[in-house]
Amino acid sequence: MKNRISIAAIALSSIALAACDVEQTEEGEMPEVDMSVEEGNLPEYDVDAPEVKVGTTETEVEVPEVDVSTDTETVDVPVVGVELGDVDEENN
Repeated sequence: MKNRISIAAIALSSIALAACDVEQTEEGEMPEVDMSVEEGNLPEYDVDAPEVKVGTTETEVEVPEVDVSTDTETVDVPVVGVELGDVDEENN
């Protein structure tokens, strides 16, 4: 149940974020900086990493047999509404 609510919340958040209308209202610029410094040197590393092999193998294991019965209940679920406000038709 918690998993379904989490998935629904993520899906609704994704839809809400994708529905945003963003317009640039002002140009940005980088600041002018005058710097006189000696160039640096990044350290060098010699790394001997282990070789990792990943695979699968088929194995028999004992698993329990489970009978699940379900009932239908009425529960409160979240409802989300998104209003975009003034949206130009040509941007849709």
